[in-house]
Amino acid sequence: MRVLGVDPGLTRCGIGVVDQALGGKPTLVAVGVVRTEATASHEQRLLQIEQGITEWVLEFQPDAVAVERAFAQHNLMTVMGTIQAAGIAMLVGAKAGIPVALHTPTEVKAAITGSGRADKKQIGEMVLRILRLDKAPQPADAADAVALALTHLWRGGATNRYAQLVAQAQSQDAQLMRSRSAKEAG
Repeated sequence: MRVLGVDPGLTRCGIGVVDQALGGKPTLVAVGVVRTEATASHEQRLLQIEQGITEWVLEFQPDAVAVERAFAQHNLMTVMGTIQAAGIAMLVGAKAGIPVALHTPTEVKAAITGSGRADKKQIGEMVLRILRLDKAPQPADAADAVALALTHLWRGGATNRYAQLVAQAQSQDAQLMRSRSAKEAG
C-alpha cells in the first residue's frame, strides 16, 4: 500500500510518500514540501498548494491520503490557514478517487514515538530510525508528513485496503455463482 501523508500549512505543506507491503517493512518513496510565497494573495497560495499536492498524487499514485486533523491553536490566522490547506489536501484526494483519512497530531505522535506528547525532533528521529534513513527529512513539516503516512499504514490503512480487496473478491465470486446458477436454470 502506498500512502501520501500531508502535514498541512499555508506557507509550508509537508508531503511524504511511504510504501508498505502487507507484513513488510515501510519504505520511503519521496518526501518534500509544497511552499507558497507569503506575499501572494491567500487564494493564490491555496491554489499553489492544490497544484503541488495534485502533482504529487499524479506522480506517485497513492492508495490513500493521510492528512493531519487541524487542532486549536492560539493564533486564529495560523489555524485558519492550516484548516484550509487540510481541506485542499482532502479535496485533491477526493477528486482523484483516493480514500482520505484524518489523523490527530496526538495520534501520530503516539503511533510513531509511543508518546502523544513527543516533540517534532523526536518524531524526526523516529522517522529516521523506522525507515532506516541516513538523516531525518527536513524541514520538520516533511518529517511530520512521513509520520502521518506511517500512522495511516499502522492504524488500519493497509488492513482496511486488504479487507476491501477481500470484499471485492467475495462480491465477484458471488456474482459469478449467481450467473452460473441462472445459466443452469435457464
